[in-house]
Amino acid sequence: MSLDRFYPIFDHTDWLERVLPLGIKLVQLRIKDQPDAVIREQIAKGRDLCAQYGCALVINDYWQAAIDLGVEWLHLGQEDLDEADLKAIQKADLKLGVSTHDDDELERVLAIEPAYVALGPVYPTILKKMKWHQQGLPRVTEWKERVGSIPLVGIGGMSVERAPSVLEAGADIVSAVTDITLNADPEARVRQWIEATR
Repeated sequence: MSLDRFYPIFDHTDWLERVLPLGIKLVQLRIKDQPDAVIREQIAKGRDLCAQYGCALVINDYWQAAIDLGVEWLHLGQEDLDEADLKAIQKADLKLGVSTHDDDELERVLAIEPAYVALGPVYPTILKKMKWHQQGLPRVTEWKERVGSIPLVGIGGMSVERAPSVLEAGADIVSAVTDITLNADPEARVRQWIEATR
């Protein structure tokens, strides 16, 4: 299955209810600091909403809940990889995407045959305090050469205006968070994203 080139990330299903009707086909639910019952309720709701709109749902971090609730896609950061049961994830046939920031991380991830590789932050980002400075567009090109046919996601400091350059540099998919969630009109911004990436 080929993934859509626009990959927004949201922290609550309220966002999915707002943006899925606009035509999003790939979305990540990244829930932070919630009790297990809330996490599972959110994942189940996200799964049902995405099924209704024909959208691929990626769950960040909560691999066991993703398996239990029958979600197809999972995203793990490097720290999450240390704690996740990769055999259980493979056995459940979850498609796994992983964040990478440097050579060692990329080598480690390629060894587990991911469904996609994310590189970030391509530009400076306000979302997370990171030890990595911006990777820049040349790095996107280098990563794409190294991952070959595996889809490459560019993330970090993304905007509609920057998306074309990142795709031209070699990314297959561009991921955005605050460019949408902090926008005065998130729905209009999503429409611009869809236009810019399709």
